[in-house]
Amino acid sequence: MRSHVPSYNLESPGNLREVLKTIAAEPGVWRPFAGGTDLMVLLEAGKLPHKNYLNIWNLTELRGIEVTDQHVTLGALTTYTEVQQEKLFQIDFPMLCQAASETGGLAIQNRGTLGGNIVNASPAADSPPALLAYDAELELVSLKGARWVPYHGFHTAYKQMIIRPDELLTRIRLPRRTEKLQHYYRKVGTRKAQAISKVCFAGTAQVREEKIQDVRIALGSIAPVPLRCVQTEDALRGSPPNQIAIDRAMSVLANEIVPIDDIRSTSNYRHQVSLNLVADFLQQLRA
Repeated sequence: MRSHVPSYNLESPGNLREVLKTIAAEPGVWRPFAGGTDLMVLLEAGKLPHKNYLNIWNLTELRGIEVTDQHVTLGALTTYTEVQQEKLFQIDFPMLCQAASETGGLAIQNRGTLGGNIVNASPAADSPPALLAYDAELELVSLKGARWVPYHGFHTAYKQMIIRPDELLTRIRLPRRTEKLQHYYRKVGTRKAQAISKVCFAGTAQVREEKIQDVRIALGSIAPVPLRCVQTEDALRGSPPNQIAIDRAMSVLANEIVPIDDIRSTSNYRHQVSLNLVADFLQQLRA
């Protein structure tokens, strides 16, 4: 079953302000259309309920990568391919590069955008766990002005976010850290390529004076939203990366997560794999 294409409206505003004026004048009526890698699948299947879209693919205001000593800022239309090609990301944010490389095939990576991956709000998306572990911030812009919000807490429930109907996600900002981080990213799926994850794990930490510092752990495909595991982080912070810390982390994580059942996997499988991954992450810190 395919959607009836003439029943949809797609307009292409010339600049960001025109987009903001349109969504402010008719809140909830118009939705952004960027790479379309998720929306076109729904359209082809006849399951795309919304009818009015604004093509933002050509907006120069949403493109580009800016680098300072403190931050790296990416336009919301940065593609997965562009993420992989940026040499700085390979050094400072390798988990984001890995997530981009494991998102679909080359065609998806050339067209899919980082901002679209965020606002599509799928708990199984590949980049959100890495963004959570890197403590990302999001810029939300409307005619009333711009605001930066932490990515942690942006998703409030399944497909629900704190972005207002008159706002557009324009940029993603990642803090650059002077201390060396250890990075750990694993996507567990049915196969190694072009598969939706059953569990996605991202972790960063510093080990200073033989103690775990500044640790962040995030999971995808576990809950209705991409999940930051704050309780597990708190249980690890200040501890040496030994077997006692591994056992404690597995125990805390077991109580912190309530994995979902769906067509891709079971709650029990996701639960055990999550524990295995946090143990493997800490083993690497220990090594």
